[in-house]
Amino acid sequence: MSLQSLVISSMLPVYIPLPFVDESNNSFEMPITWQIPTTILLTLIFHKKVVFRAFSIYIILGLFIAPVFHQGGSIGYLLTPNFGYLLGLYPLIKIIDNLNTTNKINVGNFLKKGFIAICAMHMTGIFYHLLQVIFYSQFNIFLYNLGKYSVGKIGYHFLTLIPLLLLIKPIKSLKHSK
Repeated sequence: MSLQSLVISSMLPVYIPLPFVDESNNSFEMPITWQIPTTILLTLIFHKKVVFRAFSIYIILGLFIAPVFHQGGSIGYLLTPNFGYLLGLYPLIKIIDNLNTTNKINVGNFLKKGFIAICAMHMTGIFYHLLQVIFYSQFNIFLYNLGKYSVGKIGYHFLTLIPLLLLIKPIKSLKHSK
């Protein structure tokens, strides 16, 4: 579990330099981390209880010990909208683990469960942020943060499922060899 927590915490920012055609110095930076695909991969390989524990260690580590979250850490991270999306990884793990329990790991099922899991993660983040907005009476920032943390990133999160498709067959054969 500690190794899994280390793997999850090491998959932070993703910056992919892609120079544009006009020879400018612009590059494309994906505003996401590799934590979501890493968590999905770990859930496909291990049982959800193990991944839940590893992810819980990661959250405790980020809140009380070291700034391992995407934009820092500490107990103050509870007040950011980002924390709601971290909590959203719990339903994501539960949904992806259904592939393990039904033993139906194939491309179609993976994409279906992956889309549902990412949507559940975003809905948890949106709900958490909505509670913050209501509690602090800051309704004017809700739509801005909805765009920044959810609408602006969900497409990239769906795209991270594509590299994982290449690992479906090796994971399936690994599961059958046990």
